[in-house]
Amino acid sequence: MTNSVYIHIPFCQSICSYCSFTKFFYNEKQVDLYLDSLKKEVQEKYQGEIIKTIYIGGGTPSSLNITEFKKLFEIIKIFKLSDNLEFTIEVNPESIDEEKLKLFKINKVNRISMGVESTINENLKYLKRNHDFKLVKEKINLIKKYITNINVDLIYGLKNQTLKDLAYDINNILSLDITHISTYSLIIENNTYLKIIKEKNIPEDLDYEMYELIINKLKKSGFNHYEISNFSKPGYEAKHNLVYWNNLPYYGFGVSASGYLGNCRYTNTLSLKKYFAGNYLDNLEILSDKDIISYALILGFRKISGINKSEFFKRYKVNILDLYNIRDLIKSGLIIDNGTNLLISYDKIYVENSILINFVGE
Repeated sequence: MTNSVYIHIPFCQSICSYCSFTKFFYNEKQVDLYLDSLKKEVQEKYQGEIIKTIYIGGGTPSSLNITEFKKLFEIIKIFKLSDNLEFTIEVNPESIDEEKLKLFKINKVNRISMGVESTINENLKYLKRNHDFKLVKEKINLIKKYITNINVDLIYGLKNQTLKDLAYDINNILSLDITHISTYSLIIENNTYLKIIKEKNIPEDLDYEMYELIINKLKKSGFNHYEISNFSKPGYEAKHNLVYWNNLPYYGFGVSASGYLGNCRYTNTLSLKKYFAGNYLDNLEILSDKDIISYALILGFRKISGINKSEFFKRYKVNILDLYNIRDLIKSGLIIDNGTNLLISYDKIYVENSILINFVGE
């Protein structure tokens, strides 16, 4: 049983240089076919649970026009919605407007995630983004007329970016007075323009300095660092993303969407042709009890507060201290036992992946 839904909208007006997600250039006919297929998938898979979080990501969901959004919201009406619903839609500055925001508000959207990425024009061109910071400020002020819970994405670790540049970006984003900031170090992924032109990741020591700068500036500005890459004003943690990090089940609808139901993790097809034909599934992983616990550790330790020991025992019927080499990791100072929770030592967060690898297999 799940209370969360992710919906993937894979269409974009333009393709960013760093994006490795499944995406297609916006095409009105394809969008219409896609929404028809999405409705069929939802009707086939949804089991009638009360839904507490919805996240519509992409791609660029805000590339849809008003008619298409109305069709999307009709699909969402299939779900039984909680009175305390968190409903997030991703938007880009150049494709969100007042008419869409009014429609969002009517349809219970109460959280916006905007892809800002940088506030420096040179960096925005490098990332192939179609906005500037002036437009961002205008659109954030417009969004606030309808929705006040706003996340902004920031990318750092760009070619030739300095610590001064990053501080400038952070100060500009803080000036927007928003409730949540997600930060991502640029990784040159396969199937991206940056990979094609053979760009390289920045040196690790500079990446570390940038991460420390972000943490220090955001914490001083009243943001709670609650997950490796995420910061929020108190009470504005992303409920939907916490579903992932708490290893809870969720539906994934749409091309390339992933889901977690029962003892199965699945990923949908990357092909529009297959999706239109109703062949939604690409990969299905049947999880053993050991697999489920491995996921719980890898995801749970991403939270700065870590994993509650008693809740872990209630859910998985095992003592977390007896798993893998956790006692050794505690002795070495990599993991801290504060009595209630196990958490990765705060000064080791940057090298967290080297710790999490311990839980991939015995």
